[in-house]
Amino acid sequence: MAQLDVRQKLEILADAAKYDASCASSGTSKRDSRGATKGIGSTEGMGICHAYAPDGRCISLLKILLTNSCIFDCHYCINRKSSNVRRARFTAREVVDLTLAFYRRNYIEGLFLSSGIIRSSDYTMEQLVEVARSLREDHHFRGYIHLKTIPDADPGLIEAAGRHADRISINVELPTAAGLERLAPEKSASRIQGAMAGMKTAIEDGKDASRRYPSAPKFAPAGQSTQMIVGADAANDRDIVHTASGLYDRFALRRVYYSAFSPIPDASAVLPLKRPPLLREHRLYQSDWLMRFYGYRPGEVAQATDEQGMLPLDIDPKLAWALKAREQFPVDVNRAPRELLLRVPGLGVKAVDAVIASRRWRKLSLADIGRLSRSITKLRPFIVTTDWRPTALIDRIDLRARVTEQLELFGA
Repeated sequence: MAQLDVRQKLEILADAAKYDASCASSGTSKRDSRGATKGIGSTEGMGICHAYAPDGRCISLLKILLTNSCIFDCHYCINRKSSNVRRARFTAREVVDLTLAFYRRNYIEGLFLSSGIIRSSDYTMEQLVEVARSLREDHHFRGYIHLKTIPDADPGLIEAAGRHADRISINVELPTAAGLERLAPEKSASRIQGAMAGMKTAIEDGKDASRRYPSAPKFAPAGQSTQMIVGADAANDRDIVHTASGLYDRFALRRVYYSAFSPIPDASAVLPLKRPPLLREHRLYQSDWLMRFYGYRPGEVAQATDEQGMLPLDIDPKLAWALKAREQFPVDVNRAPRELLLRVPGLGVKAVDAVIASRRWRKLSLADIGRLSRSITKLRPFIVTTDWRPTALIDRIDLRARVTEQLELFGA
């Protein structure tokens, strides 16, 4: 490997980390103050992304790989052994120094660190843990740390990662075990899930210790998350929804991230030639949101899919489900319980809470609901108010055509 300086390594390893969605980054337009007479800052800083803490704060993270070299040859990965990409590797000390340097300049509030696998899973995991350990113990770093762990590594090393990191994550990689076996034969779905189960137990033990002993050290207080690639194998959206639901239930995950497969240079012949529509990734995030915050069961979300098991791209999953479950509508906004109001397309959580708060004092009209929603025209078929009843509108064959303009799932 050619000798590279730290800046060159940062350029390579920050770019390589962009494929990891587990540290969600908010997209924005490119801006740079260089050469300008006024202004400061840039949105193009290498390796700096934005993530959101559990309390809603937006935090900036240094997002890099320890190395993009790897002994595995997963077909979908740009860093796979047979890939013809430029390689680089940080030492643990270099990552620590970079993190502290960025932090002291107020560029970042934390670190997201992942890695290709070098020498062995245990050796790679030791390096990742050493970065977090040194930051915490040698430099008393109080910023946010997210470590991507290696599922094949010794459980003691993964447990050590949880002692130093705020959040840990283990990628399930693909929605189905068959897809993983085909595209990443050196990885095992059972080993990945075993590691996730072990981390769930460790997190629960840590919470129990904190309740019993307030001085007990925190253990991965931000929990664990995972990521799966969408569109690289034959799994449809129905499969993905059921897999995600199972992961939430079995391993108490904070988040499942979906990453649309992106064709890579010198791609394997077993991969699709085209990437799936990015809108598919968005629809999956919306369906995930329905299960986590709107009380939908996985089977109900699956009802929104078509004969091929795919979510429609022209309307959001909530509307797609409502059009197939018309017997549950219209909903009387002045009497319906919260869980039914959350099923109304166009009513978000804030709007529903506002409806419930308002109807304690007065009956709500269509105009009142209109002030709580940005899509009252599309709401009409699904609600009853003091001055509005849709009569046979909900049964119209052309109802979908009437509401094809995209509803805002999170509107209002």
